Amino acid sequence: MPKKTQPPRTKERDDEEYRRLMHRLNRIEGQVRGIKGMLEKSAYCVDILTQSAAVSAAINAFNRELLASHIRSCVAEDIRQGKDETIDELTAMLQKLMK
Repeated sequence: MPKKTQPPRTKERDDEEYRRLMHRLNRIEGQVRGIKGMLEKSAYCVDILTQSAAVSAAINAFNRELLASHIRSCVAEDIRQGKDETIDELTAMLQKLMK
């Protein structure tokens, strides 16, 4: 029996949230390109690691902002509608983020 697939879920974001998240991602993308350039130019390991740590911090900041938005909107709405499975989904996501 074929597995039934769910359609992809979506979320409407207001312009400000979209702008903030895209800004963070564009900065992260630029930082990663910078690290690639450093590697191509045989930069010192510690210098590359310093920039890599900055990328990790930027990704964590992106995740915090997106998670806060998710809790305020999607999770809160689902709980109001009695969709308790959202709590399990949130718990699983937090476990992944905290690895």
